[in-house]
Amino acid sequence: MSLDVIVFGAMFVMTLGAGLAMLFARNAVHVALLLVLSQIGLAVAFLLQGAFFVAAIQIIIYAGAIMVLFLFVIMLLGVDRREVLDEPLRGQRPLALGLGVLLTAQVLYIAWRGVDLAFAGTGEAAIQEVNSDPGNVLGIARVLFGRYLLPFEVTSVLLIVAVVGVMVLTRRMYPAAPNVDTDIPGTEAEEVAV
Repeated sequence: MSLDVIVFGAMFVMTLGAGLAMLFARNAVHVALLLVLSQIGLAVAFLLQGAFFVAAIQIIIYAGAIMVLFLFVIMLLGVDRREVLDEPLRGQRPLALGLGVLLTAQVLYIAWRGVDLAFAGTGEAAIQEVNSDPGNVLGIARVLFGRYLLPFEVTSVLLIVAVVGVMVLTRRMYPAAPNVDTDIPGTEAEEVAV
């Protein structure tokens, strides 16, 4: 057995273990750190496949920038504390379960039918342009920052708006702190009270 197979197996176990641990973790910060661990496992798997650019993007973007942003939001909002979560909309959980089953069925169908079905009618010329040279980072940059510059920028604005929206919507109104007597002994306030 080669070293590549051993490392791939170890990363598979690490990624799958971190993914399953995310399902059962109770603390949001622990979930975020487990997600970083699974992203690192995926990056190593990409390295073993020779996709160095994808591995670097996986670490820099997902395990780095997005997870740091996620941790900042968690810590600023104090979501790591246990809270009672009421169901604001009636029937929300069955609807979410149904949509989850539908999404899983769709992903399995696409995997069964092949990747061609997933990319049908979604800019095949752009996909062929990028795939013409698998290691061509310049080709990816030309397509992303040329033809798709506006959607790329709109996506970044949407991410910022989403973070600000989460902060505004989950902001708690704390009651005002009780007035604390900060008068120094021997001042006018103490003499009046006597």
